[in-house]
Formats: sequence, C-alpha cells, structure tokens
Amino acid sequence: MRGVRVAVAVVSALVLMVTGYGWTAYRELGARLVTSDVLTRDRPSDGVTDILLVGLDSRTDAAGNPLPRELFDALDVGPDQGTLNTDTLILVRIPDEAGLPTTAVSIPRDSYVAIPGFGTHKINSAYARAAAAARARLAAQGVTGPALEQQAAQAARRILVTTVEQLTGVSVDHYAEVNLAGFADITQAVGGVPVCLNAPVRDSYSGADLAAGPQTLQGPAALAFVRQRHGLPRGDLDRVVRQQAFLASLAHEVLSTGTLADPAQVSGLIAAVSRYVVVDSGWDLLAFAAQARGLTAGAISFRTIPTGRPNLPTPDDGVAVQIDPRAVRDFVGTLSEGTPVGAPRASAEGSAPPPSGDGGRAPSPPPPMAAAPAPAAQPITAAGVRCVN
Repeated sequence: MRGVRVAVAVVSALVLMVTGYGWTAYRELGARLVTSDVLTRDRPSDGVTDILLVGLDSRTDAAGNPLPRELFDALDVGPDQGTLNTDTLILVRIPDEAGLPTTAVSIPRDSYVAIPGFGTHKINSAYARAAAAARARLAAQGVTGPALEQQAAQAARRILVTTVEQLTGVSVDHYAEVNLAGFADITQAVGGVPVCLNAPVRDSYSGADLAAGPQTLQGPAALAFVRQRHGLPRGDLDRVVRQQAFLASLAHEVLSTGTLADPAQVSGLIAAVSRYVVVDSGWDLLAFAAQARGLTAGAISFRTIPTGRPNLPTPDDGVAVQIDPRAVRDFVGTLSEGTPVGAPRASAEGSAPPPSGDGGRAPSPPPPMAAAPAPAAQPITAAGVRCVN
C-alpha cells in the first residue's frame, strides 16, 4: 500500500511557536488550522501528555476538498484507491515533569490488533473501517456532501484513537493528522531534511532513487524515502526505522540549527500546516508550546512497540505483524520514568457504532504469541543524523 509518510507537522508547528516569531506566527496559524472533535472524554492527568500523530493515505486537503491528480502524479504515489489507510502511527509521550525523556513510539501499520466494534484486523484499517460504517449510517439518515465526509472522518478518528488507547494503555490527549501531500509541502517549507543511507536504493514502487551516504531531501524525494519498503531487509519494519530517522533528523534541524529563523520558511510552513493538517479541537497549542519550550533535540528518542512474527497469517487480512497487547502496554508504561500508564478503556463514548453485520459483539481477541516479542532495538535519538537501510 502506498502513501506512507511521517507526521512531521506537529514538530514543525511547535518549534515555530517557540522561536522568535511567537505570537504573530501562532495567531496566523491558529486562525487557519483545521480542527476536529476527535477526543470525546475529559482526559485525567497521568503525568504525561500523549499525542497521536497520524499519516493518512488521503487525496483531499484538511477541509475535505479534493486535490488535483497532477499533484499526486508529481509525487509518484499512484492512483487513489479510496482506502483511507493510516500507514503511519506514532504516539509521542511528553512527561509533564521537566527533565524526563520524551519518546515517540511507532506502531507498525500491519500490527494485528482488536478494533472496537470491528473485530481483529491490521491497525492501519481502523480508520477506513470506521469511516465506511459511519458513512453508510449517516447517508441513511440523509446526510450528504461535505457534512457527510466530515462526520464520517470524525467518527473514524475516534475509533482510531480508541484502538490505540486499548493497545497501549495510554489516554491519548491530543491528535494530529497529515496526508502525503502535506508531508511533501512541509519538508519543502523547512528547506529539506538531512538523512543518511547505508546503501544506494532504487525502488519502482515508491519512486525512491537515492544514493548512499548523507543527503538532504525534500518534496517527492523525501516522500519516497519514508514510503519505501520493497527491497528493505525487514520490509515494513525497516520502513518504520526510516520514518523514525527522518523525524529525528527534522527535530534536530528545527531545534538545534535555527532552521525556522527565515521568515519565508515560516510563511511556507504556516501555509502547508493550515492546508493539510487536522488537530483535535481542544488543543491549546500556545499553552503546549510553553510546556515544550525547554525541549532539546537530544531529549527525544524514537522507539517501536514490541512485535512477534512479522508474517502472521490471518483469516481476512493476509499476512500481518503479530502483537501481544500486554507486552505493548508494559513496554509503553516504562518509557517515561515515574509515569506508568493506566488500564485501557474498552470503547470511546460517542464514537461510531459497529457495522450492521457485527451485532455489537466484542472484538475477537488477538491470537496467542508464537514466541516472546522481539526485544526493542536501541532507540533512534534526535541528537544527530543516523544512517539507515
């Protein structure tokens, strides 16, 4: 599946707000940013701010307007398959207590997990399944046009948040979503992102045609870098590492080198974020920027949830990545010292109902692990640029 990208927009936007542009940039961005009523419950404080970053395979802008085909031809992402898969999921954990580490946790898109109301499937289908069910229900009620798509997307985001909460045991505090066109524009707005490859790559699926060694990528080339999985030793798991390395390098650039000291870059970034990014409606970005003001590049690390078999056969989803939810919750709960996570919630209040054929049954439990989850690899940090496959 195509359209994989890293949700870099939040990092860029927050750094924008804690640089010298402050109020002026925040007011312009706040006036133009698209929001969605994603989080339906009050979140009790658990000592950590948890942000779900989502990369969506969507061919519309943040307001739901179709984007021209010429744009996607230039990005070499192929035709629109209408699947709305969330091919990038990153949970960022920022402790409220200064000095504790910030961790970004990747959830592989093929993770085989329980999706409330829909059974057990690959996690990247949660958004699409919920959107399709909500769209059918709303259409039967007479909802049409942009309102239909906006309400279906809102229901889909709520189900996705609940799925991630059940898997990880955290309470998601904030949500940010970006599509592949937004990713390309944002990388151009910041002047490119340094990366490093262990070997040259050429991949017809993603369009990647890159040399070995250090280089700076933006636009279509950056998108190809984070999309490639064919030809990599571990397939999608190596693609996750690429996404982490890319986001770490971006964080290093904007936090350490003053990338956003150029007014033209700031203007381009505001334009890209306001056109392509959706955040939850309750997010006070200015207050959050103040909380994150002391964040440094070296204090951010990137990890991946523990996984089992990468080739788990499934009844309806083909081959998936095997997941033990207990191992995932234990892993996530240890990431921020002194900030254990609570028990997962079973469902999201006010989210879309299950499809008509489901009968309201509880999701099927995940299959037993064939072996202990693979040990977590050494984390990628934002202290520099790491070479990857």
